[in-house]
Amino acid sequence: MCFDIGIVVCGPNEALVISGMCYGNSPAYIVGGRAIVLPCIQTIQRIPLNTMTLEVKTPRVYTAKGVPISVVGTAQVKINGASEEMLAYAAEQFGGKEVSEILQVCLSTMEGHQRAIMGNMTVEEIYRDRKTFSQNVLEVASLDLHNMGVSVVSYTLKDVQDEVGYLASLGQARTAQVKRDAIIGEAEARKDSTIAEAYADEQRMEAKLKNDTEIAKSKRDYELNKAAYDTEVNAAKAEAEMAYALQAAKVQAKIKEEEMQVKVIERQQNINIQEQEIMRREKELDSKVKKPAEAEKFRLETIADAEKQRIVLEAEAEAEAVQLRGEAEAYAIEVKAKAEAEQMAKKADAWKEYKEAALVDMMLKVLPQVAAEISGPISKVKKITMVSTGDGPIGASRITGEVLDIMASLPATVKQMTGVDISQKLKNSG
Repeated sequence: MCFDIGIVVCGPNEALVISGMCYGNSPAYIVGGRAIVLPCIQTIQRIPLNTMTLEVKTPRVYTAKGVPISVVGTAQVKINGASEEMLAYAAEQFGGKEVSEILQVCLSTMEGHQRAIMGNMTVEEIYRDRKTFSQNVLEVASLDLHNMGVSVVSYTLKDVQDEVGYLASLGQARTAQVKRDAIIGEAEARKDSTIAEAYADEQRMEAKLKNDTEIAKSKRDYELNKAAYDTEVNAAKAEAEMAYALQAAKVQAKIKEEEMQVKVIERQQNINIQEQEIMRREKELDSKVKKPAEAEKFRLETIADAEKQRIVLEAEAEAEAVQLRGEAEAYAIEVKAKAEAEQMAKKADAWKEYKEAALVDMMLKVLPQVAAEISGPISKVKKITMVSTGDGPIGASRITGEVLDIMASLPATVKQMTGVDISQKLKNSG
């Protein structure tokens, strides 16, 4: 390369890397242009910028769930000539190498990343979501190839195969589902067709039976008419023969037997209807009468229990109140009795001290009260009717006299009870 002399040119699909004298530690990069190269003191290298197609084959790689598959992908890569930085990376990595060597490096890098992505995904994800798989491989591989100055233009998943029949099993499952749906649809159509045919047969049989019934009726009428005619002929031929009467009796007995069968069937049906009606009424009675009565009984029992409890509690409270009142009254009577006893004791002591003078003084104080008690009932009477014997006073003076007589008898009563003569004591004191 150092013996190239003169002007060097390159097309738009390649780049020139010129290094040596006059360029120091930074080579010159020329894309689709020309340059003057000095022999021996400068070096020129060519880097291809064409798009390179890689067929990335990764055979028998175990996926995330341990299923081995083989994948073939197609990648388009190229050295990016629009970036001087990436040209520098490419010159460092691929300077002086053939295109086949560059392809091999890129292919090995793509295969490694494709294998890594396969190990992190399941067969179903790779097979059904090829776009995600391709995008993951493209993103991961682009990072490493960028450091080599190579850009990944595109990557697509071309083929997915396996050696254990896993993909075929997935296809068979889907095929089985489709076949199942087809069989179900066919069965439903056959069912609808069978129903339509059965309905048509039913209509046909109904028409046939109706026609046969009409024919039988006509035949019956014919036979009846013919039998009637034959009977008339036979009756006319042999009126005295018992055979006709016997035959008539048999026919009559048969008719009665049929009538009895009809009546038995009718009665049985009536009995069934009555039994059902009885069951219906029993259920109605149970729902409308028995259950409400039980509910009412429970409610009344609950109310009675509550009322009983209330009465018991009230009685207990009243008994306790009566007991408390009795105890209070007993205590009051006891206190009152003690007070009266103490008062009477004091009076007794006073009587002992004053003796007869005290008794006289007490009686004089009590006499007005006694007079008031005697005349009290008389003062409340609205009308008094008095009957006189004719001797003594009458009218109001008679009533006053009787009150005074009662008062006059008091000293004698006091003398009998106490031994003190009040009248004598009053005279002595006067």
